Amino acid sequence: MRTFKISVITFLLFTSSVFTQNDCSKYYPFEEGITFQYTNFDKKGKLSGTIDYTTTNYRKEDGLEIVTMKVNTKDKKGNKTVDFYYDISCDGNGISIDFKSLGNMGMLQQFEDMETEVTGTNVIIPNDLAVGLELPDSEMKMKISMAGMSMNVDVITKDRKVIGEENVSTPAGAFNCFVLQTTTESNVMGKKMSYTTKSWIAEGVGMVKQESNDDNENLMNYSELTKFDQ
Repeated sequence: MRTFKISVITFLLFTSSVFTQNDCSKYYPFEEGITFQYTNFDKKGKLSGTIDYTTTNYRKEDGLEIVTMKVNTKDKKGNKTVDFYYDISCDGNGISIDFKSLGNMGMLQQFEDMETEVTGTNVIIPNDLAVGLELPDSEMKMKISMAGMSMNVDVITKDRKVIGEENVSTPAGAFNCFVLQTTTESNVMGKKMSYTTKSWIAEGVGMVKQESNDDNENLMNYSELTKFDQ
């Protein structure tokens, strides 16, 4: 049986400091053809890989604006790992991100000959972020069936709240950001993991930095916005 490592890609990894804000979304791109990149580092600051995003297939459906995110991940040597897609929709008050973004959906490529069922609740980000604001939980559940056996993958983000404002500098520039804190719990075929994520996002920019810490508040890894092109 093949094994895989779940990669939680949180809801803020898809914006650029030069995105044009539209009337629907305050923080996120809703134009086709925008590309941007995040560089990932381990706890010691060593390169661990990159994530490239491209906005595709903008459309309007049932009063919503929708854009599809194409995601490409590479390891520290620049070798391609997986590609996957998910949707973001906007209703004018904020955005709703496909719950599939909570897990590395490239893992499904490993189980394409098996029966899979993915359910969950979308990630909600309102336009009116403010310190102290609490956000709803979100969850992804995957059931993989094979030869009478089943494997389960569960990822939940909870205790989501805006905990402050800070100035942050990355290779992409300097930004005034809201700080969002989230607890993520995952259960991959019985192996449980829990950690806290802090994400720095700015108006008209989206996420510019993200850090994940273990239960003892030790840094596990971090990501920074390092490239953008509109």
